Amino acid sequence: MPHLSRRLVLTAGLAGLAAGACGAPKRPEALVAPMALAPAVEAVPAPPPADPLAQNLLVGFCGAPGSKALGRMTGDLDAASRALRQQIGTFPAIRPITPVVELIATTVHRSPGADGMYRSRCGDETVRAYLAAARALNGLLLLDIQPGRADFLPEVRAYEHWLKEPDVGVALDPEWAVEPGVVPGRKFGRTTGAELDEVARYLGGLAQEHRLPAKVMVYHQVAAKVVRDEQLLVAHPGVSPVKVVDGIGSAAAKKATWRTLMPTKPAHVRAGFKLFFEEDTRNGAPLMNPAEVLALTPTPSYVLYE
Repeated sequence: MPHLSRRLVLTAGLAGLAAGACGAPKRPEALVAPMALAPAVEAVPAPPPADPLAQNLLVGFCGAPGSKALGRMTGDLDAASRALRQQIGTFPAIRPITPVVELIATTVHRSPGADGMYRSRCGDETVRAYLAAARALNGLLLLDIQPGRADFLPEVRAYEHWLKEPDVGVALDPEWAVEPGVVPGRKFGRTTGAELDEVARYLGGLAQEHRLPAKVMVYHQVAAKVVRDEQLLVAHPGVSPVKVVDGIGSAAAKKATWRTLMPTKPAHVRAGFKLFFEEDTRNGAPLMNPAEVLALTPTPSYVLYE
């Protein structure tokens, strides 16, 4: 079980950075042969873009500017990327591995801020730097959302410019999604399958409209009460959902949390597992190794390190 107050204090104070912009190049116009030269043929629709999780295992580091406590993808992104490559190298060569950079893009705070939402959003400069790091790894960028008192969907929509990119998805952190009147860190936040489904429907619409690969949509879960009515998250074309179990502690404790939380996972949702370099080893216990993690049932499709 995470130490909420300690983790929250370390996230506070992350300021939004200056906004920027980028654009995708336009597709060239297709040349059409004159009818006199070739008979008309019926167009064959292109196959849908690939699902990033169809064959590959995802392995990632999380982080954000300003606090190493948020994960190792912090500070020198080149050095952090080298460390991620080294970690990936410890996994058995059973299936291809896609590196993941998980940026904590919307960060929860103890103070309400100007709009009373107890969160701040990072700016385009930050997203651009983390996306560049993900692309240098031939990987994916996931934008992690700690919404405070805000709802998930508006926070995700705030990054629509980036979500139109083919290699950007989201990670939702309901532990930090609190109700009106609650200060983040005083008790666990929560979400519902219906709220997760709203985000999935939105992401699926983006993927289909812009002919993008299926959007990876992670949702983290540390305790049963954090995600309620999970079966209301239904399958949507263009979305690849993953439930990441976030329990902290020894291997035995983490496996117990896994066994508690996995049974409620909808059948179409893949499994994910999170490891903490410091919290999991605080009492001298060894960090679970990749073989131990991949021996879990169901087999994780995403392994995240903080």
